[in-house]
Amino acid sequence: MKLGRLNHIGIATPSLEASIAYYRDVMGATHIHEPFDMPSNGVKVCFVDTPGENGTNGTQIELIEPLGADSPIHGFLAKNPAGGQHHMCYEVPDIHAARAEFEAMGKKVLGETRIGAHGTLIFFLHPKDMNGVLTEIMETPKPGAAH
Repeated sequence: MKLGRLNHIGIATPSLEASIAYYRDVMGATHIHEPFDMPSNGVKVCFVDTPGENGTNGTQIELIEPLGADSPIHGFLAKNPAGGQHHMCYEVPDIHAARAEFEAMGKKVLGETRIGAHGTLIFFLHPKDMNGVLTEIMETPKPGAAH
């Protein structure tokens, strides 16, 4: 598997509003997207753009807050009440080929391949197989994708 572009770092938070204020007021973020609900994933999401080279966008920060009682983020926040790094997300050109390759390597894929917050297919790999980091693999978004 060839390492793809680091698309975003997921940060779980008990308060999206407080985290947005932190990135705006303390970290100086100038481009914060509108928060939106993802009921299918049990989260409310807000992307924060970081600057890249030559005026391009860099890696995004994905702020995620639990949405509803069944949110998978509740367990993370129970262990980390202040929030924190939840996952790292890398892009791949072909999600199905990537999943097959990780499975062939014996890496544990968590759940089904599904649509993620960028509107493209994703899956997660178990931290015990990924050097201790919950890892999201996403198909590279098409140009002009929403987030």
